Amino acid sequence: MLLGKGQTVLMDKLKSNDDGAEPTIHDDPVLSKSRQVLKYDPEYARWREPLGDKTRVPSCDTPLAFRRFNDTFMRAVWARLPPQPSIVRTRHRCASYDGAEIDVVRFATAEQMKGGAGAQPAVLYLHGGAMVAMSVDVFAPQLANLAVESGVQIFGVEYRLAPEHPHPTPVEDCYAALAWLSTHAAELHVDPARLGLMGDSAGGGLAAGVALMARDRQLSPPVKKQILIYPMLDDRSAAALSRANPPSPLEDFATIPLSIITMCWEAYVGTEKAGKADADVSQYAAPGRASDLRGLPSTYIDVGGLDLFRDECASFAAGLAAADVEVEFHLFPGLPHGFESAGNIGATKRAAEGRIRGMRDL
Repeated sequence: MLLGKGQTVLMDKLKSNDDGAEPTIHDDPVLSKSRQVLKYDPEYARWREPLGDKTRVPSCDTPLAFRRFNDTFMRAVWARLPPQPSIVRTRHRCASYDGAEIDVVRFATAEQMKGGAGAQPAVLYLHGGAMVAMSVDVFAPQLANLAVESGVQIFGVEYRLAPEHPHPTPVEDCYAALAWLSTHAAELHVDPARLGLMGDSAGGGLAAGVALMARDRQLSPPVKKQILIYPMLDDRSAAALSRANPPSPLEDFATIPLSIITMCWEAYVGTEKAGKADADVSQYAAPGRASDLRGLPSTYIDVGGLDLFRDECASFAAGLAAADVEVEFHLFPGLPHGFESAGNIGATKRAAEGRIRGMRDL
């Protein structure tokens, strides 16, 4: 999970209805009518009501300020998960494209590590953080939890972050980890034909970029599946939302300011390129720009209907289908980015079930 993106709502323009399910905008009546089409899922709204704007990330002027806030906040969120004593964490290292060594952290049972049941599937997990924040260490409780719930071992990639390491370093680090896992599968008791890519938010975008790289570089065996959780796929989407007049109603529900999304894309691909339709932005950095999606692995995607990444996720899913790639796409109405924060409401349970099923399909 990663909290999403969008502009902070001014409290004097927002009032919850009695059931807390739908915001009412007190300004232009025409705009107000259009915005009322969107509303929170009722269960999510009831969870959110006592929290209010505490569910939103405050504005941050720099990627490093966002990193400090997000890492601290998400560490506290994941620390509330129960420990998983059956999962053993081991750290490996592999060389990236530029010779730098990166950490790959394994989350597996002792039995999986010994290979007693033969070669097993594995998921390479790429954490979220808008390309500029988070780490495997922060995500560790969640990765251990996923490993237990799915029964599939996970390898988390400690990829380097922008702005210190802009594109192509993060995605190249992640591809290097995939290639390392495939090459060393036998000694790790992993089946290289049953490798999946998984990631949330920016990690979902990285997973999609690595899948494109694996296809183009002819990784063998090929990746079997990608599981993309509200992925951050296309720098042009944030730019389009920033130019929208009137502003998109999605901004009223988003959990991180749109300005932060824009800032993070600029940190990742460059201020002179981010959001510009004619800019030379690699499809590996922004998979939503890819013109050819043929030959990609079976794909699971989910996203909330109030997520600022909604349209780019839907477009990517449609592109996969048009390219005859097997795709399962879920659009959960009334939910913003990072909706798992709401705990065990119906929609989050359904999303978790779909993701776990995708892992078990390996």
